[in-house]
This record gives sequence, C-alpha cells and structure tokens, in this order.
Amino acid sequence: MPPRANWKGYLKLSLVTCPVALFPAASDKDKVSFHLLNGETGHRLKQQYVDGETGEIVDRENRVKGYEIGKGEYVTVSDEELAVIEIESSHTIDIESFVPKSDVDPVYFGNRYFIAPDDKIGQEAFAVIREAMRQRGVAGIARVTLHGRERLILLEPRAKGIMGTTLHHNYEVRSDSADFADIPDLDISKELLDLASHIIETKKASFDPEKFKDHYQEAVVDLIHSKRAGKPVQFTHVPRPGNVVNLMDALRRSLRPEKSAQLDTKKSSAAALKKTPGRRAAARPKSAPSKGRVKKAS
Repeated sequence: MPPRANWKGYLKLSLVTCPVALFPAASDKDKVSFHLLNGETGHRLKQQYVDGETGEIVDRENRVKGYEIGKGEYVTVSDEELAVIEIESSHTIDIESFVPKSDVDPVYFGNRYFIAPDDKIGQEAFAVIREAMRQRGVAGIARVTLHGRERLILLEPRAKGIMGTTLHHNYEVRSDSADFADIPDLDISKELLDLASHIIETKKASFDPEKFKDHYQEAVVDLIHSKRAGKPVQFTHVPRPGNVVNLMDALRRSLRPEKSAQLDTKKSSAAALKKTPGRRAAARPKSAPSKGRVKKAS
C-alpha cells in the first residue's frame, strides 16, 4: 500500500500553480519495535495523563494545550483555535528564490519528502517547474506548514518528481565553534598525509545503500528468534579499538590486506590485556532460561 500524503496543496512559481502532494521519503515501519509490558503478567502497559497536583487521570476531552507565561501560569489554546490559523504556506508552496544546492550547508537539512502532482490537470505545470530547475541546475527555496509549524523547504528535481528537504531555521542550528574550539591546529607531515590519502584511494567506491546492512536490527531479530525457539542467548564480545600509539605504523599496516590487519589488531589487544596487572577475562554471563513464548515485535 503506498504511503498516505503528509500534506496536500499547491506548488506555485510566480503565476503558475499546480496541485501537489508530499509523501515521506523514508519510513521506520520496517524497524523492530517493542511494546512495554508488565513483567509479572505479560500484559501491555497503557500510558495515561495524570494531573500533577491531584494525581487523578485526565480524560482526553479535558486535555488542553497551554503556553507557560509565568511560573504555574498558562495561556490555554484549543485545537479549534489553532486550526483557524491560516497562512499561505498552509496550502501553498510558493517558491521564493532559486539557489545552487551547493550553497546550502547540509547542517540545515531536515526531513525529505517526495512531491508529486495531485491531479492530471496540473501535470504539465508541474513538469515545467521541474524541468526548468533541472535545466538551470538550481534548487528552489519555499515555505510549507507541516505538523503545526512553518518550515523552509528546499526543492530539487528528482526523476519524474521533485524532492523536498525541510530546512532548519537559522536560530535552530547551533554554531560549531564551541564543539571544535579545543581541536588544535597541527602540522601534518607529507608522509602521513600521503599514506592516509592512499588508503582513501583504495577504499573509493560508488555509494550503494544495499551494501550497508543494519547490523543492530539483524542482531535484535536473531535475539527474538532465539528466545521464541527457547534457545540460549549467545553473547558476542566485540573488541573495542584502542588509541593509536604509533600513527605511522598504523597507517602502514592499514595498507595490508584487511584480514592481516584484523589479525594484527587481535594480537595487539591480547598483548595489551596480558600486560595489564590484575586484569581478568570477563566471565560470559549465563543464559537466563526462557519464560515462554515471546510475542513477535510489531
């Protein structure tokens, strides 16, 4: 079943308009998810809103939104009052300007959407806007109201449609100066840089997302299958990399075949473990007996 549109309205370029729909470009529906259960009964838990003062459960019809203007003092706003707030971006994506995509710092990127015509009458106007952007090699900057907030959106041609990327507002993006302030300026030797550059050259490839697996999700699925089958859970210890003592040596060893490098790493880790006084190998935890069938995660 195709995903439901997150937004429907009009795409506008000057006096040219066409009806469009926005669809999410990514989805978490195939991710493993868990329900919270009562560990004693196995029953699902329910979330409830409780009055912070009386401790009583508040029914849905009595829940209202409130903006705090002072300690314990709120201005309440109803969903009906919010619904009547209508600005142009509530129903129209009006392209305000065009920029080279390279001008937009990726730190501003948010969620991505696929934009398609919403009826046959507007298909020609949609195609004209799309192909004009493609011919000029530019991306459009517009605004759209999604999930109760007006957002900037970057528009660019993608195949037969348009991809929209929401952009964070300037006030939402943190400066990197505080995080990078303690990184020193270093004089890197040409030999070190050449070695690192050569390693990069040997690992160059075309990006193929199918080659990259979600190893954590696969491990969680294996865990669930093992527990459903009543098998003992296998704990795998993955050694963590240590600090590089000799950078030149590490770069040179990195040029060897991958298996040889992994063998050297294991030998180094084992040697370091033996040198550590009073260090004992961590005992493998015993597998807990299965407490019955585990419901398949939704």
